[in-house]
Amino acid sequence: MLLTLALLGVAIFLAYSFYHNSYTYWARKGVPYERPLPLIGNLKGIGSKYHFRDINQRIYDKFKGKAPIAGMFMFFKRTAMITDLDLIKQVLIKDFHHFQDRGLFNNPRDDPLTGHLLTLEGDEWKSMRQKLTPVFTSGKIKHMSGVVVEVGHRLADAMDKAVEETRVEYGDVEIKDLCARFTTDVIGSCAFGLECYSLQDPNAEFREKGRMVFEKPRHSMLVQAFIFTNAKLAKQLRMKALRDDLTDFFLSAVKNTVEYRIKNGIKRNDFMDQLIELRAEDQEEAKKGQGIDLSNGLSLEQMAAQAFVFFVAGFETSSSTMAFCLYELALQPEIQQKVREEIHSVLDGKEISYDALSEMTYLEQVLAETLRKYPIIAQLLRETNESYKVPNTDLVIEKGTSVLIPVHNIHHDADLYPEPERFNPSRFDPEESRSRHPFSYLPFGDGPRSCIGLRFGKMQAKIGLVSLLQRFRFGISKLTEVPLTLDTRSPTLSTKHGIHLKVERI
Repeated sequence: MLLTLALLGVAIFLAYSFYHNSYTYWARKGVPYERPLPLIGNLKGIGSKYHFRDINQRIYDKFKGKAPIAGMFMFFKRTAMITDLDLIKQVLIKDFHHFQDRGLFNNPRDDPLTGHLLTLEGDEWKSMRQKLTPVFTSGKIKHMSGVVVEVGHRLADAMDKAVEETRVEYGDVEIKDLCARFTTDVIGSCAFGLECYSLQDPNAEFREKGRMVFEKPRHSMLVQAFIFTNAKLAKQLRMKALRDDLTDFFLSAVKNTVEYRIKNGIKRNDFMDQLIELRAEDQEEAKKGQGIDLSNGLSLEQMAAQAFVFFVAGFETSSSTMAFCLYELALQPEIQQKVREEIHSVLDGKEISYDALSEMTYLEQVLAETLRKYPIIAQLLRETNESYKVPNTDLVIEKGTSVLIPVHNIHHDADLYPEPERFNPSRFDPEESRSRHPFSYLPFGDGPRSCIGLRFGKMQAKIGLVSLLQRFRFGISKLTEVPLTLDTRSPTLSTKHGIHLKVERI
């Protein structure tokens, strides 16, 4: 009995010591911080009452201007939120070598689709980024734009059908799902060389799998948040982030596509072709232990992981951006009409083209303001790979500390963007943009780990918007939410009840 009590006392003491040492970390460092709660740190209410952007907003508002960084805890993970824009520039560009890795969950052994470019670290990331960069050049994007224009025609036809079928009493169409079906078909064609047919069939297999990633995750939001914020521990525990049926589907899709193309000598100049070329290359450097081991060619699992992240990131971010943009244009018909007039002026009856999109400068401003108000990824994460002294201070961000850049909160800072909740494309007039700090706008990140698919994402979103605005006028219906209710459970910026708009043929 005495021994049991003694062991219990030791266990309690060790647990308290761990808790005390962990949660007094920022106090000992002299960094302003928000007092954490046991076990969950500063993430109380995550996934139920609050999204990461809400928790970040609270801390950002408390400490902005008091110090370049503010301390917080994601469960037990110490995290430095950067509130100073000059320091953000240092982290993302000038001192990138200290902050190369994101510290995101990847466990290729048990969860093979998590070993993609977004999560890879160190030399593996460098090697994969270098190999994949050529597929996202302007020339390659221009080549793929023809396929996207074809899908854009099918999007307009699907919208026409939806208008025909819509309920008379509301005159309402749910926009978000239709946009997601468009981007699913685009990515399915450009990444996998497959016709997904989700614009014709809302329940098509690729659309169902894409929906599953965000709407039917493997875990609850609390467990997802743990995996997201304690990636290395989750990997040691051999946890998985993705559902097994999702993994099996994408592994099978890539395997069948690769085998068919090799057997039949098919070349499409798309993302899958690039992966097949990587697989076939003789990797002398890899044989010497440099970067990813590609000495036997890219493995099927590695190929599937890259195709998976291109699919998921490409369809969700662009479709959400399109839907939010149409929502704002419905609320402000004068802006909508100005965009439409520019489209008609530039195209002058001709087909949509990559070059024509570059002439639509007002559409670019509207898209930029959409991404300012609705950044799909609320925050950027980096992990310090060696201790870093914050310039012009005595503060040191120690090795292993997570660094958080609160993109959503910066984009809604009234000191940077007056009346931040007002949709105002003139914020991105050239002279207005030049007057702001360049790191006050980060929808795609910045620096060597910025979004590799930036050009592709913007291209497909613009083609989708032009295809719709040419033929339809968008307005408010009885089901339109003002303001929108945002989902606290989604890892990206997403609405809880979709986006319902009144749609009329022109």
